[in-house]
Amino acid sequence: MNAAPAFKAELIELLPSLRAFARSLAHNSAQADDLVQDTLVKALANVERFEPGTNLRAWLFTILRNHYYSQLRKLKREVEDADGKFAARLAVRPEQDGTVDLEDFKVAFSQLAPDHREVLTLVGASGCSYEEAAQICGCAVGTIKSRVNRARRKLADLLGLDEEGQPIPTEGRLIEDSASV
Repeated sequence: MNAAPAFKAELIELLPSLRAFARSLAHNSAQADDLVQDTLVKALANVERFEPGTNLRAWLFTILRNHYYSQLRKLKREVEDADGKFAARLAVRPEQDGTVDLEDFKVAFSQLAPDHREVLTLVGASGCSYEEAAQICGCAVGTIKSRVNRARRKLADLLGLDEEGQPIPTEGRLIEDSASV
């Protein structure tokens, strides 16, 4: 941060031009002053990156312009919510849903036939191919495919899910919804 006196003198000479450029971008004198100040801070912090003999004016104007557009992009992502009305409308799913879903899955999975649990564990959880699962179970590949299909359908019925994996009304479920117990 120990800039040469000539560098500092040139910075001071360029202040009116920087401020005019900042005003043309910001259309607000307070924001323009903040832009100029941020530009000077960045320039002094990175003085070693400036190559003597090059155009200091262009370097400073580039810093100012880039900083302005960075702030503009940042402002687009922010939502002003002084009274908290927007924040009050935000909702987050309860964290316990994953635990409840896992418990529902365990109950439903335990209700499957042993051969269905076996093929779902091999193909679904262990990542075995149908051929590998058939070899492990000592049966034909087609048998594994049909067992997996029947097991998945039964599991979906037990969990209260339709063919697309969407919940179906509670009265159509084969096991009770643990959340309503």
